[in-house]
Amino acid sequence: MALKRDTDIRDGFVEVKFKAITGSEDRAAGVIWRAKDADNYYVVRATALEDNVVLYKTIKGVRMSLNIVGRKGGYGVNAPVASGQWHVLRCDFARTRFRVTYDGRQLFDVEDATIAQSGMIGLWTKADSVTLFDDLTYGDFK
Repeated sequence: MALKRDTDIRDGFVEVKFKAITGSEDRAAGVIWRAKDADNYYVVRATALEDNVVLYKTIKGVRMSLNIVGRKGGYGVNAPVASGQWHVLRCDFARTRFRVTYDGRQLFDVEDATIAQSGMIGLWTKADSVTLFDDLTYGDFK
């Protein structure tokens, strides 16, 4: 994970282009928002090994997936995450509502009030993922 320490956003968006290159344990990319530190933040990630997109909260270093609005249970949504190709991952976040967009298509919304204060944005990978990132954009909703 890499946090952009000069950011402090409560309601806004974060978006990045990514290309998952390789990884046998995981091949993932994600965007982080409302990060207090490396142990407390929201992240939405896409992984080529599972072909899905999932939104999590991480509290005191423990990562938990969040339910999608209108659906109880389950684990994110299935979406093709081809290795070696550029994709765009975005989250718009305002108050307790988070909207996830992947490759220009809105995938799902999540409601959660755990981390209400502003925080840093950042980029995320896991395990042995080798991932390229480009065109990081972010901003406040005033």
